[in-house]
Amino acid sequence: MKRAFLVVMDSVGIGGAPDADLFFNGDLPDTGANTVAHIAQACADGQAEEGRSGPLNLPVLDGLGLGAAVRLASGDDTPGLEATPTGLWGCAREHSRGKDTPSGHWELAGLPVPWDWHYFPDTVPAFPDDLSRAAAEAAGTEGILGNCHAPGTAIIERLGAEHMSTGWPICYTSADSVFQIAAHEESFGLDRLLAMCKALAPRLHGMKVGRVIARPFVGSPERGFTRTTNRKDFAILPPAPVLTNWVQDAGGRVHAIGKIGDIFSMQGIDTLSKGSDAELMRHLSALVDGAGDGSLIFANFVEFDTNFGHRRDISGYARALEWFDREIGEILKKLRPGDLLLLTADHGNDPSWRGTDHTREQAPVLIAGTGAGEIGRVNYADVAASIAHHLGVPSQGPGRSFL
Repeated sequence: MKRAFLVVMDSVGIGGAPDADLFFNGDLPDTGANTVAHIAQACADGQAEEGRSGPLNLPVLDGLGLGAAVRLASGDDTPGLEATPTGLWGCAREHSRGKDTPSGHWELAGLPVPWDWHYFPDTVPAFPDDLSRAAAEAAGTEGILGNCHAPGTAIIERLGAEHMSTGWPICYTSADSVFQIAAHEESFGLDRLLAMCKALAPRLHGMKVGRVIARPFVGSPERGFTRTTNRKDFAILPPAPVLTNWVQDAGGRVHAIGKIGDIFSMQGIDTLSKGSDAELMRHLSALVDGAGDGSLIFANFVEFDTNFGHRRDISGYARALEWFDREIGEILKKLRPGDLLLLTADHGNDPSWRGTDHTREQAPVLIAGTGAGEIGRVNYADVAASIAHHLGVPSQGPGRSFL
């Protein structure tokens, strides 16, 4: 009997997307962006010394083939990541026309996005008047704050005090197809924030906006503000069955960890565990111990992206990768015969790049439990087909198994 663990290292791209010239950070195309390679190069050059030191140290991921996958995808140098792979490895290309969380995850789960997402213009105001009025009505306020493109932490620092004094929600967007609402968990109320997002979601989904995201925070103007782990994404429902449905329909159980439940609107999911990345790693470890035969465990570790990629923090991103490497090494020791663990990413977020947006990159495909060797260049949808093949589940998407 077999189990499959599909682990998405959110934004851990490896460069080389052939259509990167069509995606931008401001007016700079993503051509040449490479999250892993540029972090490794910065570490080797002594430019990532905050809270860590020296070359990027990822013995487990590199042993599975991370450095080799970067070089295959992009040809870029990977100082410190030069091991001979002991796992099955390659790189994957995305075909959906988006460099965002739903696009990447849906396609990894076997469903390329069948439409173009709606993006709000980088203007002030960013939202049409009728949408702003609907947001205020859903909040029970006379208006909204923000109404612009902004990094989440920055807009909370800028408008948090005004939000607490007026009670108006902070509404903002980014280069992704999102409508984000930040509100104080205590003065505004978490339940009220979630209800507001839920009320607005159908309208925004009808516009093909991918997600309405609740961004709760705590703190005060004197102490500063901090976002909490009670974030919730209200995502468009996938328009066709995906990997989670395939497994569940075949009688297997599907355990989601992190954002997976939100991304797929709980479709095909039996259990959900949320929390910080450290807490998610403990949930993953527990499921390695306890998940039944035929199970799919589908996890997303988001803090590479939210805490370090968007903030262009190379040292922080390197620290997060080194922490993950140590932790996933302990997970690998616990795998049973018949288990497959596949590590990949949904997009890039090069912390050395200009701007604050994701970067269009290929993703690593690193597999433990099925021997060693190069799978070459594959497609995101091939990941779902390969997981299905391993579990003996019929694949309903366009991908082909590389196992």
